[in-house]
Amino acid sequence: MSLRVVSYGGGVQSTALMVLAARGELPYKTFLFANVGEDSEDPETLEYVRRVAVPYAKAHGLALHLLDRTLRSGETETLWGRMTRQGSRALPIPIRMSNGAPGTRGCTRDFKIQVTGRWLRAHGACAADPATVAVGISLDEISRASNRRTERYEDVVYPLLDVGMRRTDCQRVIADAGLPMPPKSACWFCPLKPLGSWREMRRDRPALFSKACALETVLNEMRAWDGKGADPVFLTRAGRPLIQAVEAAQETLPYDVGCDSGWCMT
Repeated sequence: MSLRVVSYGGGVQSTALMVLAARGELPYKTFLFANVGEDSEDPETLEYVRRVAVPYAKAHGLALHLLDRTLRSGETETLWGRMTRQGSRALPIPIRMSNGAPGTRGCTRDFKIQVTGRWLRAHGACAADPATVAVGISLDEISRASNRRTERYEDVVYPLLDVGMRRTDCQRVIADAGLPMPPKSACWFCPLKPLGSWREMRRDRPALFSKACALETVLNEMRAWDGKGADPVFLTRAGRPLIQAVEAAQETLPYDVGCDSGWCMT
């Protein structure tokens, strides 16, 4: 029988998939959480996965695997580590360029898709016998499904779309199971985070916000080390340093805006 797994992101939609599977309403027993790094995933997501999701899965006969990106040397690579490595000029996150355009999204490819794909292939998935991979995209964000990249070894499906569930329906399923509501899942420094979310971080988690501001500075310093005058990059589309962008924001922007890969924020 072909592999059937859920790409678990630690957020509302994929946690709803876990509850539905635990109730026997979805045919999945295996959940894969691709961890981009203890220093990179939002600390609240990591806490939820370990404190809530892991024991819930175990209690209901589900297997939740926490996967890391492992190099040939055997070392674990994190997204934060790649960006801040001495001498590196890598920008694997969709950082905003001076003109507001996002950079490449190597983070999703290297730390989510490839990590999950390595596990799938190691467990028998291939082009001739692809794994069925369920992704937690709800009806109110259906556009994310059309942008989801598919690999040859997988057949991506969207159970929440099949049954017409919205985010509020997912929240109801989680509440009915007696579980606390998951936080928004994403890297804490994700440039796709809207200004309203950055403002919330500054208000509620000032130390983490300060760390994000410092990261923005470090990335620019690393880009300019050779004296070629590289244009500055930013963690928001405002075209100014993060602290200035947040201070200048006059209204709270929608929170549910962000990664449209189908891997993050589910």
